[in-house]
Amino acid sequence: MFSLRQLLHTLRDRTSLGLLQLKHDRLRLLTAIAGITFADVLIFMQLGFADALYRTNTQYPRTLQTDLVIISSQAENFDKLQTFSRRRLYQALDVPGVVTAEPLYIDSIKWYNPQTQQKTPMLVIGQDPNQVAFNLPAVNQQLDKIQLPNTVLFDQKSRGHYDQMVQQVQAGQLVTTEIGKNTVTVAGLFSVGASFADDGALITSEDTFLRLFPKRQAGTVSLGLIRLAPGADPEAVQATLDAYLPDDVQVFTNQDYVKFEIDYIQRRSPIGFVFGLGTVMGFIVGTVIVYQVLSTDVNSHLAEYATFRAMGYRQRYLLGVIFEEALILSVLGFFPSWAIAVGAYQLTAFATALPITMPLSRTLLVFVLTLVMCNLSGIVAARRLQAADPADIFA
Repeated sequence: MFSLRQLLHTLRDRTSLGLLQLKHDRLRLLTAIAGITFADVLIFMQLGFADALYRTNTQYPRTLQTDLVIISSQAENFDKLQTFSRRRLYQALDVPGVVTAEPLYIDSIKWYNPQTQQKTPMLVIGQDPNQVAFNLPAVNQQLDKIQLPNTVLFDQKSRGHYDQMVQQVQAGQLVTTEIGKNTVTVAGLFSVGASFADDGALITSEDTFLRLFPKRQAGTVSLGLIRLAPGADPEAVQATLDAYLPDDVQVFTNQDYVKFEIDYIQRRSPIGFVFGLGTVMGFIVGTVIVYQVLSTDVNSHLAEYATFRAMGYRQRYLLGVIFEEALILSVLGFFPSWAIAVGAYQLTAFATALPITMPLSRTLLVFVLTLVMCNLSGIVAARRLQAADPADIFA
């Protein structure tokens, strides 16, 4: 039985030995650190873009002020909702527990940036200005403004150059621009953010929306907001609506609708698959690089390891040295990658207006992946050491 003092002494010696072996070939050490850093940065960026994709595709669904949501059965996600008959909302009012059933009209259009006069894609949401549709105080406090024809509220976190226009609106000035054949007035601001599909968003009234999209009919809506009476069970009313309404629509609770959006990205969106594949490739690249370094190190020091074994050191001690090296490499490679990723996140957020940040959970996740990556490489590299025999080395 080792005393605590002996155990600490053994760990110190092992750590010193692992560090000394890594420092013996500084070029190899720097190569390993660079490889791990590259792999971790790749993982950080893929996870960051994937999270931004999830957040941008659910930023409006998450803010819906409703109990239940009705969408078309052909809808894929918020950007591809399809349309369904407004009669389904009137039919929903027949179900006990339903108090209101309000429509939302949603589509994308290109407008002229009032500041640069360049055409950019914008999400346009048409709502009843007398009803609250989103949990966005900045929007709800300005609903009276969109009661005026051809008046919109503008998302000031939109991607692009809008600083001068935002200052003018904040100063109380009305800014006008063109959308198709219509002249619209920007009368207010709110903050949500851009998405991968659109540079930003405009919120307006139903009537203005239908003017901007003349081919759309008032009787075809994109999404229905169902509000229930106090005390009504959302899941029970959802089940009743599912059974009562035709199969051309589907009904979700608010939380289930957000899950529906995320599920589309994870399972059916090619972009989600690409980001997931990039994360896996980063892990594989890092594992291969660390394995090459540790394997070369083991082969270079087989004679020394054999000497240790001949002196009576156990195999697990020598394996411990390999894993100490793996641990040191994981730490030395992780922190530079974290710093680079934070800088890259800030640069990306500034350039694209995407909500890409570095939460603590992602930092811990990538650190754990780095430990797994390096230790997995150590396990594979140590197989050569386990097969070594002192008699073979010095024969």
